[in-house]
Amino acid sequence: MKPEKKILINGYKHTLFEQDELTESEMIEESDAFYQFMNQRRSIREFSDKSIPKEVIDNVIKAASTAPSGAHKQPWTFCAVSNSGLKKKIRIAAEKEEKESYESRMSDKWLEDLGPLATDENKPFLEKAPWLIIVFKRVFEYRKDGHKLNNYYVNESVGLACGMLITAIHNAGLVTVTHTPSPMHFLTAILDRPDNERPFMILPIGYSKYPTYVPDLDRKSLDEVSEFYE
Repeated sequence: MKPEKKILINGYKHTLFEQDELTESEMIEESDAFYQFMNQRRSIREFSDKSIPKEVIDNVIKAASTAPSGAHKQPWTFCAVSNSGLKKKIRIAAEKEEKESYESRMSDKWLEDLGPLATDENKPFLEKAPWLIIVFKRVFEYRKDGHKLNNYYVNESVGLACGMLITAIHNAGLVTVTHTPSPMHFLTAILDRPDNERPFMILPIGYSKYPTYVPDLDRKSLDEVSEFYE
């Protein structure tokens, strides 16, 4: 007897979850192939200005929005910017904060750790990349009557969405880099965001410039990032 497609639980509609079950060998093959694919992902700071269809940006945002969130509140807003004037304003404001960080906010050890990445306060990718997605976290919501409603596990939820966004960008054959100048209040003003939103991350999206070189770094091994309790 087949189960019902929709039922009520605690008075709320629930729909039957269905998936295609893989064999053990298929699971191993698929999970390894996905790892190999994701292991090719790198943070890229050198962008081509080649255009990207807006539909691709729509799709990666929709993919990011499938992320789990506290009480399914989906406490995020993805602001997608292709306007050159806005990108220029964002770059100028971000570089101002980055300059201060590199000159006075960062410790000597922090600067030393950044050495292999060859980064500095100059962020031309904020203008060169055809799209920027600025992720805002929604710390609370407003009801129609103006009453505030809580969101839950906001940082965790938005962090998960950003991870899925980065994965979707890589899957689309594009590149990105996480950019988090601190503080980021300037983004609220430039993009005229409401007071229940806080800037969380900037992700430039595009094709890498050719040629582009990335640091020759190794990722930690499985033994270094995991513990198994069998």
